[in-house]
Amino acid sequence: MPDPISIRRLYGRAKGHKLRQGQAALVEEMLPELSVAENGPLDSRALFGDDRPLEFEIGFGGGEHLAGQAAMRPDHGFIGCEPFLNGVVGALNHIRDEKLANIRLHMGDALDVLERLPDASLSRVYLLHPDPWRKARHAKRRMVNDGPLDMIAAKLKPGAEFRLGTDDPTYCRWSMMVMNQRRDFAWQANSAADFLTRPADWPETRYERKARRQGHEVWYFRYLRV
Repeated sequence: MPDPISIRRLYGRAKGHKLRQGQAALVEEMLPELSVAENGPLDSRALFGDDRPLEFEIGFGGGEHLAGQAAMRPDHGFIGCEPFLNGVVGALNHIRDEKLANIRLHMGDALDVLERLPDASLSRVYLLHPDPWRKARHAKRRMVNDGPLDMIAAKLKPGAEFRLGTDDPTYCRWSMMVMNQRRDFAWQANSAADFLTRPADWPETRYERKARRQGHEVWYFRYLRV
């Protein structure tokens, strides 16, 4: 069954509500300066002008988590990919307001950027609250599939971390099934508390708060690259 590696198609809307004048100006003025180059190989020097650890977020939503991680580690470089314009605007607001100089953005498919990075170049990869695609016939669209996971494993350094968060029971079960079959990731959980409690260095997002208000459980998975 083909998965996101071979499909290479983004589903859903690229835009939400119409941008206000200030938001449109933010996109026009800031995004070109912070955008990942459209073509060619990528590395820390190409992105940030020096050698530094790199972290990568797949689908950063409104940018709260991306900005929070970047603020905690200003000596790291962060690459955030998000296909939806309104989410990119949210990230730009955080970058401007918090004066963050260590973030680069890509408005589009994260896999297009991920594959251009050197192997064993990333210190962390984040996949938080991805679309669960609950129907069985849509399972091939889930980012937790062997194609994307093979690429993530290749780009992570040995001992580096892959973080996955979800509030969807179907996606939780699917992810545990897929990840438990792999031998290149080691799950960092010794008890239920280890994946039911958000780690201190895992900034909360608006999506997560909304899920909890709706009575949803949230699961926090941490895996080390073997």
